Amino acid sequence: MILHCNYEELSALRSGGHSLLAGEEETPSYVLAPAKDRARVEALMRLLDGDLSFESLAELHAVEAGVLAILGFLRREMEVAVLATHAADELAVSAYFDFAHVLTVSSRVRELSAEMEALIELVTGEPADAETALTFRFPD
Repeated sequence: MILHCNYEELSALRSGGHSLLAGEEETPSYVLAPAKDRARVEALMRLLDGDLSFESLAELHAVEAGVLAILGFLRREMEVAVLATHAADELAVSAYFDFAHVLTVSSRVRELSAEMEALIELVTGEPADAETALTFRFPD
């Protein structure tokens, strides 16, 4: 299955991912994202050179975790920018657009996940579980 992303969405994901990972180097350990989320963001960053292709639901879930981590980070950055400046300040507006682009990708990831789960259930007659998420393959 393929998740199409435009230039702005990929740029926002890359920028947010880089900021999240760089910011964690300066943040006390008690507020860091779990190591698993950090690893998923790092893995996602390697995929952000075009549309994303998934052969399994498990691959999509791993990417979804990375997107959600970036989305949460960008939401906090947007809130800080708005409160520190003004809602119409260039920094706040830029933070909003990065957040909005990643929010859009997150929504499409959820939709694709629901489609993949429905296909698994249709073909197997059972709801998707951890095993079928790993083993059921989706050709492009």
